[in-house]
Amino acid sequence: MRASVQTQIEPEPPRGIRLDLPASPAAPASSRRAAAELCVVIPTLNERDNIGPMIERLDAALAGIEWEAIFVDDDSDDGTAERIRAAAAADRRIRGIQRIGRRGLSSACIEGALASAAPFIAVIDADLQHDETLLPTMLAALKAEPLDVVVGSRYAAGGGIEAWSGGRAEVSRVATRLSRLVLKADIADPMSGFFMIRRDAFDGAVRRLSAVGFKILLDLFASSPRPLRFKELPYRFRPRAHGTSKLDTLVAWEYLMLIADKLIGHIVPVRFALFAAVGGVGLLVHLATLWSGLRLAGLDFTAAQAVATVVAMIGNFALNNVFTYRDRRLRGLAFLRGLLTFSAVCGLGAIANVGVASVLFGNRRAWWVAGIAGAVVGSVWNYAVTSVVTWQKGR
Repeated sequence: MRASVQTQIEPEPPRGIRLDLPASPAAPASSRRAAAELCVVIPTLNERDNIGPMIERLDAALAGIEWEAIFVDDDSDDGTAERIRAAAAADRRIRGIQRIGRRGLSSACIEGALASAAPFIAVIDADLQHDETLLPTMLAALKAEPLDVVVGSRYAAGGGIEAWSGGRAEVSRVATRLSRLVLKADIADPMSGFFMIRRDAFDGAVRRLSAVGFKILLDLFASSPRPLRFKELPYRFRPRAHGTSKLDTLVAWEYLMLIADKLIGHIVPVRFALFAAVGGVGLLVHLATLWSGLRLAGLDFTAAQAVATVVAMIGNFALNNVFTYRDRRLRGLAFLRGLLTFSAVCGLGAIANVGVASVLFGNRRAWWVAGIAGAVVGSVWNYAVTSVVTWQKGR
């Protein structure tokens, strides 16, 4: 079982945090620097070639502003973390967080913001597609107007999208329409990944955030206990210079999970709902395999039932690993260890299922009541224990 590791890539401790430590000689005035007014959080995954150009662009755009940049890297395999570490060693304004064993753009943004004491927080992609020259205007608007968030908008008048295929543009429009199910604001571009927010507005929403998927702005608007005051500033979305897009069908699945969490998460955890749905699919797989073993392979019932149980269990584990626990997905040897622990836990769950159902049936409960009660107990057990043992958070 691989331990969770998080390393801070920073040349010095974060400023603005008071610690009750023994008194030490004051640092020379020449070694002090003003606290950052603006923290720019930049999530990364295989963006090595964009790190240097991003820092150069921020340096030019934010001249005259006390700023810091926190790169949050999800254990890239192309040397991105090493490039960030080298930049941090050369520039005190650059810091980094390297996350090992977990991924997710929204959760990366949250961790980056929490690692800073700056009163204003900006989020920008590392792929250079957002217009960093808009950052000073965003900051000025937040300081001059009664606003909580300033959004870089592709869909406000004057904004636009360059070099997008018709299919991707249509997906964006559909996702924007879906966001209306949970939004508390009439915002033109709720899917934007480029925005700036006041610290107090972020702090007010952070404990309610789902941290699912890649649309942190939508999560903030849907999670805030009060309507956020916002302004949209137009910009043109640039073509990617280096690296490849992270968008795929499973990213779209994460977006649907976020929407579902905001709609029903206060009633039942979305992960549990997905876990139960996968269990339903597993039941169909079990029955189909059992039928095939009996009718096609000529096995006796015990052998066919055993084969069906193993096939369904492996299928359930694989589906949960891809969909229910995408952000904690197991690979390689961890996948095999996870399969073993999942099978062991579900075996105990089956015992609990049968035990509860038998007790209720013996107490003259209707057979279907006993059956449902046993299934519910088994499902809750399987979900609760595998969440901790098989897909341990931070694995």
